[in-house]
Amino acid sequence: MYTTIQKWGNSQAVRLPKGLLEDAAMRENDRVEIKVENGCIIISRINKKHKTIEERLADYNGDYRSTEWDTGNPRGKEVW
Repeated sequence: MYTTIQKWGNSQAVRLPKGLLEDAAMRENDRVEIKVENGCIIISRINKKHKTIEERLADYNGDYRSTEWDTGNPRGKEVW
């Protein structure tokens, strides 16, 4: 398959036909990684899924302690 690199705003773009995306198991709005290897542009789908709040809290060890800090006296027209 051949296509053309075209201007899109201040960047360049390559349109990917729907059939090509289907063959690669990709869809519109999928997050992808783009890298260059041996002079070739490689586009790969990112398979990272977002963690749920439960998954994020499972990694929490309960050790967090909030601290306050002194930002000093107001300067100029700052009013606190």
